[in-house]
Amino acid sequence: MIGQANHRSVFVQEQPLIVELADWLETPAGQYVRAWERKTVDAMVTNVFGYHAVQLGLPQFDFLQANRIPTKSRVHTWTKDAGTLAMPATRVHAYAEPEHLPFDSQSIDLLILPHVLECSNHPHQVLREAERVLVPEGRVVIAGFNPWSLWGAHERLPGLDPLTPVPAHMQVSLTRLKDWFKLLSFEADRGRFGCYAPPCQTDKWLQRWSFMEAAGDRWWPVCGAVYVVSAVRRVAGMRLLTPAWKKRERRRGRQAVVASRPTMTEGKQ
Repeated sequence: MIGQANHRSVFVQEQPLIVELADWLETPAGQYVRAWERKTVDAMVTNVFGYHAVQLGLPQFDFLQANRIPTKSRVHTWTKDAGTLAMPATRVHAYAEPEHLPFDSQSIDLLILPHVLECSNHPHQVLREAERVLVPEGRVVIAGFNPWSLWGAHERLPGLDPLTPVPAHMQVSLTRLKDWFKLLSFEADRGRFGCYAPPCQTDKWLQRWSFMEAAGDRWWPVCGAVYVVSAVRRVAGMRLLTPAWKKRERRRGRQAVVASRPTMTEGKQ
């Protein structure tokens, strides 16, 4: 299963960018994004079954609450190598390096990566590790900022500070993510864009732009500030084993043999 825990790891701090992102998610704009992401992730993981589910990154926000897998873990991300870690049987916060996950191959049924790819200097390697630790037909759910939205373009406007803590050049577009899926053994099956309000710092202005949610989802869906995509790890040549039910052979009814009585002419010889 999973390697043994190293108790020294509890003193290792998270990546600076992921820590900054966690603080930003407590702001009005961050709460707006987090509420949409949680609702969307809940809909994608409710009917995912298995034995082990892991949320890597932002463990203070529970994205596994709607899932019914018995063993759930929320894990901090960290960048230094401090040995192997155990996946706790309860919701205890452990630490793991996204580029080198301390989990056995094919040991996890559901893996959630909230903004982990864009907070890493090697996002493709993180995705390769996700492929390694997932069981065949296992599922990965990824949340990220859309660099081609108003929120992503906000950083490119001269004289304006970026609204989100994740720089636009580090944000992974959904198009690039799907290209990486093709290079690996993932098959995207569900995905959604959301948060169409313009970049605002206060809850008052976010509420005023709330009408943009329905309009944006209908008329310009790819311009949402964030996206959530779900992908399944496919294995070529794999065949699901189903119970071999024995087919009961139908009993053919025997035809009744009726002896005919001799006729009057047959009796007289």
